[in-house]
Amino acid sequence: MSPDETPHGKTETKLVYMANQIATFFKTQPAHESAQGVATHINKFWEPRMRRQLFEIIDHGGSDLSPLVIEASALIHRPEPAKQD
Repeated sequence: MSPDETPHGKTETKLVYMANQIATFFKTQPAHESAQGVATHINKFWEPRMRRQLFEIIDHGGSDLSPLVIEASALIHRPEPAKQD
C-alpha cells in the first residue's frame, strides 16, 4: 500500500517527510543528543493532531520513517485519542 492509499493520504506522506527532515538535521548532533533533539522539536512545534497522526504511522510499522524518528518516539508526548462526537 502506498502512502497515498492510507486513510491520511498526502497528509501522512507530508508528516513522514517533515519528521525525516527533522531527523536529518539532528543527525549532525552528538549521538546522545540527536533523539532528544528530534523529540523536543516535535513536542514543541507539532500540535497534538500532528503527533497523533505520527503515532498512528509508527503504530502501523512506520516503515518510511527514519530510524532516528522511531528512536525519538519514546520521548515524544503521545496525545490523548481524538474525541468522537
